[in-house]
Amino acid sequence: MLTASQHQLIQQANLTFDQLSTERFYSLIDSQQLLSAYSDAELVKFLQIVNALYRGGEPIISDADYDGVYLAELKRRNPEHEYLFSVEPEPLIAGKTVDLPQRMLSTEKAYSRDEVERWIERIEKAAIELNKSADEIRYRITPKLDGFAAYDDTQRFYTRGDGRKGTDISRVFARGLQLANQQQRIAGPGEIVVKRSYFNQHLADSFDNPRNFVASVIKEKDLDTHAQLAITEQAAIFYPFASLPSWEGDKQTLLQVYESIDINDWADFDYDIDGVVLEIVDAEIKAYMGATRHHHRWQLAYKKNLDTAEVVVFAITPQTSRSGRITPVAELEPVRLSGALLSRATAHHYRMVLDKGIGPGALIRLARSGEVIPKIEAVLRPAEPQIPNHCPSCAHELVWDSDYLLCPNTLSCPAQISNTMEHFFRILKNNDGFGAATIKKLYEYGIRRVDEIYQLTAEQFESMGFGPKQSSNLVEQLVRSRSESVEDWRFLAAFGVFRMGLGNCEKLLSHYALTDIFSLNEADIIRLEGFAEKTAAVITEGFAAIKPLFDSLMALGFTLQSTQNLRIENAHVLAGKTLVFTGTLQSGTRDELTKQAKACGAKVGSSVSAKTDYLVIGENVGANKLQAATEKGVQIISEQDFLQLLSSEISH
Repeated sequence: MLTASQHQLIQQANLTFDQLSTERFYSLIDSQQLLSAYSDAELVKFLQIVNALYRGGEPIISDADYDGVYLAELKRRNPEHEYLFSVEPEPLIAGKTVDLPQRMLSTEKAYSRDEVERWIERIEKAAIELNKSADEIRYRITPKLDGFAAYDDTQRFYTRGDGRKGTDISRVFARGLQLANQQQRIAGPGEIVVKRSYFNQHLADSFDNPRNFVASVIKEKDLDTHAQLAITEQAAIFYPFASLPSWEGDKQTLLQVYESIDINDWADFDYDIDGVVLEIVDAEIKAYMGATRHHHRWQLAYKKNLDTAEVVVFAITPQTSRSGRITPVAELEPVRLSGALLSRATAHHYRMVLDKGIGPGALIRLARSGEVIPKIEAVLRPAEPQIPNHCPSCAHELVWDSDYLLCPNTLSCPAQISNTMEHFFRILKNNDGFGAATIKKLYEYGIRRVDEIYQLTAEQFESMGFGPKQSSNLVEQLVRSRSESVEDWRFLAAFGVFRMGLGNCEKLLSHYALTDIFSLNEADIIRLEGFAEKTAAVITEGFAAIKPLFDSLMALGFTLQSTQNLRIENAHVLAGKTLVFTGTLQSGTRDELTKQAKACGAKVGSSVSAKTDYLVIGENVGANKLQAATEKGVQIISEQDFLQLLSSEISH
């Protein structure tokens, strides 16, 4: 049961149990095997609540389970879900909420060598594109602190908040908080931590864990004796990331040492860590790779997960995905791994099943590497595989497509149709109530397309077995979905065209209007950065397939925000320019100014590179971006200069 203080943390985070009852919340903690019975909305609500408890120092599940079980399940179901691209917010702290001087992102996590090697491949590709030698890339490893993320600009001190806005907690320095190793304050991010030895000796009887104690240092208006003493004795400190102990070397050495580096490799490092952070040193490659909405592409957090088990396969169950691919799922004798009772494992595709002999009676080594459905690491004793001939959803004959078995019955396969309709509402995100259960019932009553759903009345919903109140709510949500403003790239991504996730949709629509994409040929798409020849062929074919549904939905009157930059002769003075914002902005949030700049045809980056045209500076600017702009010859302008450009007449 949740304690009073845990309930308080949930309330402070403005969270409720509206989409997830407390009973189902407790059930999911007790039995992870129930995950498949929970909707995406319930899973996201669960993640939000347990994250708020963890950030507030009152965790109810382990960090490993959060990453490796529940968050991994959301990634498996919906890799493009917005929650995966948002920075996990720190708990609300008493104080003034302000824009952070620098955006504080999360760190992408890896649990296996394959993930680390794929990350290195992306870095080497970026280096080659910059005409740099991949062999000369230097890598750095630092400990991943397990504390409370914060940002110091040397004048004010902030919580990380949601990565964009934090809370001013400068009072913590006024209380006497020092930096690690008694150094002077430097601008940049870091973590508030407490010495492990001090916590074990003086605080373990009063606090459940170090995070719980650190949260008390920040939250309490009047510090208790424990917190004040820890600050006075410099056991509780702020550790800037720039000052962390580190290892540096080339790729080959990195691959030899990163798995073995742990807290013992830094003998004097007396703070809790939960992994290591890998990153590159080269500033130009960093700037070129940039960041997603969630994490820097040039950085990776590696967490060990070495649990394996040998288990017997009972059967292979085929499942039909939205794309028609048949996914083989191995049903196993139940085994406990990393604290979870597991009975299924992914076999990725049927070529793997065939080649490795994964069938009833096979003995496999199971590894849980941050995935809810763990992977098969090795087949120790092969068996005769079971290869289906027909789709488990529609019974249509299957065909081979490279390594995959495919159901070609795209127009009549129940699983493909239902998953496609559910995907549309899930990606659009401006509606409630159209999860798997609702879509399944609609399918049973003959609904086969999303546009058919939007034309249903409350009476029709009732005739299908929905209650009067639920029917009325569903109609209201459909009206909301059409009237509530939504980005055009999100609308396009909801159609589920292969290779057109949220990122690629936004990239494409920054060059072409939404209504013009159906006339694009492969050459038009290939010309855009990030789109390969094979990808372009798949995309144009996909656009042709969704055109009838697209036209039908557009006729219903959706309210779309355009991100397209018209390339017309009379363009705005900012059209085609690349901007980077830095410092605290006064005329609006960074998001608001970014939207205004994009509306004029500008591109907005997160870091200064040789391609940047303007560095727009606000107040409390850090030295790094200014130095980078000076070195690369980037024009530095004030926020007022930017506003004048924004309001300029179009050029001729």
